[in-house]
Amino acid sequence: MTIAQTPALDSVAPADTVDFSRLTETPEFDALLAELTARRDTFEELGHIPRDVIGLMKQARIFRSATPRAFGGDAMAPHHFLKMVDKIGTVDGSAAWVAAFGSANTYTAALPVEAQAIMYADGPDQVFAGGLHPVQDATRVEGGWTVTGRWKFASGCMGADWIGVGISGRAEGAEKGDVPKVMMAVAPAAEVEIVETWDVSGMQGTGSHDTTVTDKFYADMWICERGAPGVIDEPLYRYPALAYQAQVHAACNLGLARAAIDYAKSVSGAAKIMVGHARLCDRGYFLTGLAECEAKLRSARAFFYEAAEAAWESLIKGDPVSVDQTNMLRLSATNAALSGAEVVQTAYRISGMGVISRKSPMQRHMRDAMVVTQHAAVTQMTLEQAGAVLAGLTPPRGFP
Repeated sequence: MTIAQTPALDSVAPADTVDFSRLTETPEFDALLAELTARRDTFEELGHIPRDVIGLMKQARIFRSATPRAFGGDAMAPHHFLKMVDKIGTVDGSAAWVAAFGSANTYTAALPVEAQAIMYADGPDQVFAGGLHPVQDATRVEGGWTVTGRWKFASGCMGADWIGVGISGRAEGAEKGDVPKVMMAVAPAAEVEIVETWDVSGMQGTGSHDTTVTDKFYADMWICERGAPGVIDEPLYRYPALAYQAQVHAACNLGLARAAIDYAKSVSGAAKIMVGHARLCDRGYFLTGLAECEAKLRSARAFFYEAAEAAWESLIKGDPVSVDQTNMLRLSATNAALSGAEVVQTAYRISGMGVISRKSPMQRHMRDAMVVTQHAAVTQMTLEQAGAVLAGLTPPRGFP
């Protein structure tokens, strides 16, 4: 299936007519999963998710999920979107990672309304990608900033409509030595050069290349602080943006963990190479490991979605998301990422000799899951930071 074979994007139902809790059950989402299943091997070969598949993601509402309703988007509750990423992860980790950036328009929601009106002039299904680090200095000029630099890890940039880069900004009254703000400068993707550097063992299909610009002018209206609240008064833009980014990455590992368990179950009764050896399903360590995987994954998912739903419920009531609730968003995300990786590792270990084949899906599950644990938003460092909040200590700047 290609984008030319899908319905026109303007035929997508308006948000007010959609049950967001059932988006993983729509024909459009089923078509997306089928295409991902058929082509996941090619994503690694290409090194990115091709644009026709991005088109299918748009049809499934992935890239209008965080678009303001004021511009025709869904601005949906994060726990509904996270389940979409989670489900895609059961099919392909790279596709889940790229789909996760459907949430990234919560970042661009901090741009002035005038800039957002230009972004969404052609419709709400806009794909934003951004590698904001290392943060670069910029030169102040009349009406904006001149920027030169190179940034890493712009996941999904090969299919993006807009690309952000990171520049340094300082708050008024800031003293020398203070940690500067990370400001985001946004431009159409065609105005940013992509340097194809993505050569990795896991998440190979995410196309997380470098980006670069030279003496590029960004008007003030195209610059905002990373993670700042949105300027449009809708509940999603009061949800903690940085915590949301941690959640979408973690959701990939929930899906990968489910895929690893399903693989282990699928080979449990397979005939063994060695004469006289018991089937996996007749071995105690396999049965115990399988049960432990299931319990660990379900426990991590329950905490993960419980925290997300609690934060959203506060917003719907008109209350802000508290520091304690935000801390639970961060803690549950890190727990999901790390626990998901542990489940994949256990499932790999108990699933027999076949997993060492390069063609085994467990190879990809393992490689992809370990990449997730390396993301700064869900590393073990965040456990220490979350513990500081729980203990009543002052957390580091920017956390939770």
